[in-house]
Amino acid sequence: MKLQHGLGGLEGLEGFPLDYEKRVFVEDWEKRIFGIHAAMMGLSASLRDSVPGYDLDAVPTTFNTTWTWAHLRSGAEAMHPFEYFKFRYYEKWLGGISAYLVEQGYLTQEELDAATERFREQPQAQLPDRDAEAVDEQVLDYLRRGDTPRRGPATPAFAVGDEVVVRNPPATEHTRLPGYLRGHRGRVERVFEGNYSYFVSTGGDGLGQPMSVYIVRFEPDELWGEETERAAGPLYAELYETYLSAGSTRDGNR
Repeated sequence: MKLQHGLGGLEGLEGFPLDYEKRVFVEDWEKRIFGIHAAMMGLSASLRDSVPGYDLDAVPTTFNTTWTWAHLRSGAEAMHPFEYFKFRYYEKWLGGISAYLVEQGYLTQEELDAATERFREQPQAQLPDRDAEAVDEQVLDYLRRGDTPRRGPATPAFAVGDEVVVRNPPATEHTRLPGYLRGHRGRVERVFEGNYSYFVSTGGDGLGQPMSVYIVRFEPDELWGEETERAAGPLYAELYETYLSAGSTRDGNR
């Protein structure tokens, strides 16, 4: 099954319009959505484990759960496919953030609907004004220092030069595996230092616990067959170990 957020390489999409918009933010409200996401990242409970020194207990906020890029992606990608294709990029972000806040009990759907209706009727209405100096300081500290999903030393099952085959795990609500790579052979070009966690479990997809990550090289003929363009170069993909199985090595052994 192809998921709506993993259509790369799917045939029959020639008639769909392409948008080459290069601006990061097209509307002012998109900047606010990005800011909300950044603030949630800077207050996420996951920072207690990723980087020492974030004093989250000193920040006067009721936000006390984990929010990462994984949650943003999985929330947006859980949207109904028709809704996913209908909305713009930051509208998908807004959908994922809103669903998360309701799911975690920070607000109710009724409160969200009422606020939406209020600002539709009064677009210039003032937003709630709260003393957020300590929150701002924490978010700025996060933006300066960041965090990391790295968890301990690497324990790779594959080495540089190994041939691997991309697995075809069951489709779930979220994946980091491009659909067009499934079932294809590639060769390991690099093994990243350290194991890397993924902050949400994708169930049958295999992501969640820390594991090794690789850069895998795919030859164009392997991926596109007779449709390969002349002088096409190789494709490189960063893939979690759970997405790979052993192929033949350089000397032909398994």
